[in-house]
Amino acid sequence: MAQPEAKALPGGAGRLCVLVVDDSRMQRRILTAQLTQAGYFVREAASGEEALTICRAAPPDIVLSDWLMPGLSGLEFCRIFRGMERQSYGYFVLLTSRPEKTDVALGLQAGADDFLQKPVNGAELRARLAAGARVLQMERELKEKNRMLAAALAEMRGLYDTIGRDLDEARNLQQSLIRERFRSFGSAQVSLMLHPSGHVGGDLVGFFPINARRVGLYGIDVSGHGITSALLASRISGYLSGAAPEQNIALVQTDLGFYDARDPAELATAMNRLILEEIHTESYFTMIYADVDLVSGRVALVQAGHPAPVVLRSDGGVEFPGQGGLPIGLFDAAEWGTVNLRLCPGDRLLLGSDGITEAEGAGGALASEGLGEMMRSCAGLRGQAFLDALYWQIEERSSGHLADDISAVLFEFDGAKRNAD
Repeated sequence: MAQPEAKALPGGAGRLCVLVVDDSRMQRRILTAQLTQAGYFVREAASGEEALTICRAAPPDIVLSDWLMPGLSGLEFCRIFRGMERQSYGYFVLLTSRPEKTDVALGLQAGADDFLQKPVNGAELRARLAAGARVLQMERELKEKNRMLAAALAEMRGLYDTIGRDLDEARNLQQSLIRERFRSFGSAQVSLMLHPSGHVGGDLVGFFPINARRVGLYGIDVSGHGITSALLASRISGYLSGAAPEQNIALVQTDLGFYDARDPAELATAMNRLILEEIHTESYFTMIYADVDLVSGRVALVQAGHPAPVVLRSDGGVEFPGQGGLPIGLFDAAEWGTVNLRLCPGDRLLLGSDGITEAEGAGGALASEGLGEMMRSCAGLRGQAFLDALYWQIEERSSGHLADDISAVLFEFDGAKRNAD
């Protein structure tokens, strides 16, 4: 006689173990014979207490338990079974000769999955256990998928942590591009502010000496956010370096070997040509550049798509000089004009990014006029304290939700530079 094929999960897992629990030895034998013939591995228990001992030692896949038994009833056994810790789900079938709806409800509340009415029909028994096997297979497949998902999440978390550390280092490197955030020139001083909206950003601010009596100030905002913008901003910083004047395209060397500065509009044109012809990027950037005379207070500046500069006069008046202009890196034939103005003792010049003027609040974007009012409110402060107070107001107005980088150059003019050559 051929041996019955071992009953396994539909997915091909190992042979299923069924625990038959009944105080009737005859009933256990009948069920065991039917299940063995169907290919299941079967264990028997004569009481709920004995069944619990077996479940603790070797948890079965499926339990067939009589409802009415002396001592621990099938219903009580089911409740305890559901509370036991196990690595996989156990399918529980109650055997009852009481098919009333209230009994079914009690069984479901206790944790039973299915019911079979005594006397048990062999075909129905196999069909019910086949349904249970499908449930167990789905549970095991779900557990495996969860395991794989947990492993993938752990790997992603590791990658994210690595990227996070790299971005933190990139942020530190980007901040290090600003070697000086403050410098005093005697009767004038420059202060810088840079707050990326993410780990790294596309804003850049800085200054460099042109000669003994002039200084160049600049603000740059590369389109987009993140690593690409930060890389382009870093590269542009090399073209406006104060440490290497021979590489600074804002400077030109005279026949006598001294350095002088290009006209601001000419610098914008040269920078535009450099971006289009040599860097070959789809990104573009806005720029504001000012050539400031530390003795006379004269300022020549170009505004290439950047927000208008703000002049806060010593008497509290606010001006917005500038001509707008196209961003750099968009059109080969773009042209810019130079704007001239003069600072008097006590005046301040702010070159801010659009992260400031476009900062959203309850009344909409801050805009240049709102920035001017904020600068008035900070007039009692100087240098970095002035910029910190300005940033605090912008952040508070936006409820901490700043969507863009915040950067600015503050130039404060107190009078002619002493001992100027």
